[in-house]
Amino acid sequence: MWTLQMAVSAAVVTALLCAAAWGLRAASWFWVPDPVLRYAWWLPGVYGVYALVRAVVAPRWRYRVHRWEVTADVVYTRTGWLSRQWQLVPVSRIQTVDHRQGWMERLFRVATLEIQTASHAGSTTIAGLDAADAQRISEELAERATELRDDAT
Repeated sequence: MWTLQMAVSAAVVTALLCAAAWGLRAASWFWVPDPVLRYAWWLPGVYGVYALVRAVVAPRWRYRVHRWEVTADVVYTRTGWLSRQWQLVPVSRIQTVDHRQGWMERLFRVATLEIQTASHAGSTTIAGLDAADAQRISEELAERATELRDDAT
């Protein structure tokens, strides 16, 4: 799903850059420097190569790096590309638990789980979960948070 998302966005941006390069060359404005007109097609080409590499490498790297775990009292998440971020969200501090599915997520039968606390720093998101698991986990976390909320200070 992440590969397809990146490929679609890369195709749209590359098409827009191609249209801009074509419009720039077709209009032949006198105030545009000649090297810009001559090399206008380089920008969509370079971006297209970059986007292709990104669409192939980034989702696989993301899958290997990002992790999550739900225990009885804490939700752990690990994110990051070069520098890693570990986040611990106490279940007793959870205010809302949502799961959502975009059109592409429905196509691949996955969902995103959003766990929110009163603190912005305490909120976390887990993307790419199986849709049934995301719904089950969100319901379980909401129930546990309600039970533990009375104990929280």
